[in-house]
Amino acid sequence: MNDEELRNMISRTLTCRIDKRENCEDKMAQFLKRCFYHSGQYNSEEHFLELDSKLKEKEGGRLSNRLFYLSIPPNIFVDVVRCASTKASSTSGWTRVIVEKPFGRDSESSNELTTSLKQYLTEDQIFRIDHYLGKELVENLSVLRFSNLVFEPLWSRNYIRNVQLIFSEDFGTEGRGGYFDNYGIIRDIMQNHLLQILALFAMETPVSLDAEDIRNEKVKVLRSMRLLQLEDVIVGQYKGHSKGGKSYPGYTDDPMVPKNSITPTFAAAALFINNARWDGVPFLMKAGKALHTRRAEIRVQFRHVPGNLYKRNFGTDLDKATNELVLRVQPDEAIYLKINNKVPGLGMRLDRSDLNLLYKARYPREIPDAYERLLLDAVEGERRLFIRSDELDAAWALFTPLLKELEEKKIAPELYPYGSRGPVGAHYLAAKHNVRWGDLAGDE
Repeated sequence: MNDEELRNMISRTLTCRIDKRENCEDKMAQFLKRCFYHSGQYNSEEHFLELDSKLKEKEGGRLSNRLFYLSIPPNIFVDVVRCASTKASSTSGWTRVIVEKPFGRDSESSNELTTSLKQYLTEDQIFRIDHYLGKELVENLSVLRFSNLVFEPLWSRNYIRNVQLIFSEDFGTEGRGGYFDNYGIIRDIMQNHLLQILALFAMETPVSLDAEDIRNEKVKVLRSMRLLQLEDVIVGQYKGHSKGGKSYPGYTDDPMVPKNSITPTFAAAALFINNARWDGVPFLMKAGKALHTRRAEIRVQFRHVPGNLYKRNFGTDLDKATNELVLRVQPDEAIYLKINNKVPGLGMRLDRSDLNLLYKARYPREIPDAYERLLLDAVEGERRLFIRSDELDAAWALFTPLLKELEEKKIAPELYPYGSRGPVGAHYLAAKHNVRWGDLAGDE
């Protein structure tokens, strides 16, 4: 590939934001002129010196900053950081490195990676990216809580009955089976995406909106969490299934996956935070591939009204009267609050209705992509949505004992059909903690 081929590839998807379309062609042309291709070996200091010379030529002696984005296999992170740091760092501005997950496989490998990276970089140069933290609804989570009196006083065990963090995909590991089999759904989704959202949701009010203050509170939450117990976890794996005349492959049908693989493609877990605010409140996580729908959402189910005057109108199932706050992260970002309401007409018939905030309807402007937001933050040095090393340590400390137990005991995953709602065991897990999965109530 050469410069022109790279520019042609970029131009096929390059566009201007909806609200910045004026002189768009000129803007794109100017941007493409700044795109250059340079090839080299990951671990070659000589090739990084060549890159440094090329960058200096383009910089023309001006004050310049350098941001390296490592979307590469994790086993070569350290080689690239070593070469970039020693041979291609900026001499006039800052040098930063964005590191994509996975950040190790367990506490030991994560600590080893962090120690190796810090031989060449300081902590404030390392930007560990989790693109879910750049999602609009995730970033709005703290705004919704801390700037609305209608919610902030309710954000505790006194009013919240349970919290559900749900991630589902309606496709399997097609094309990624080899990579995925080394990690599984717990490492791929739960230990990072969902746990980071949980920490943001449950943290105490930070001193300020400064990145360090927010990350300090997230670490406190993670360190307060009860170690995961095997009896509070369900693992599953999707199997082949035929529907509507079409056949869908099972996980082990992937040629890159061993036929005897017991790597989970689905997991559900009940987590607890041992502090005064959240004592006894189950935080249920659920993540899976090849399920019936694609969604990511946070569901907050509130406690029943004590001595509810209208309980007879709901019959014996008071769960039908549960108020629920739902933050749909994807697809079609939305916030909705389920309330109880009288159906117009004679008599007293109650119904559960939704108060909706649909982002597409309320905000017709384009919503930035998560990576777009995070890359801009990295350029500007805003670390609030990036993961600090002690956050990573606390996250792995929570999941590593469970992962080792699953692997040592060779726990076989419960099979579920491709395109289904997941293994039956997930329902029993929720029932054990007196919870119903909110995403199975029929609202899509």
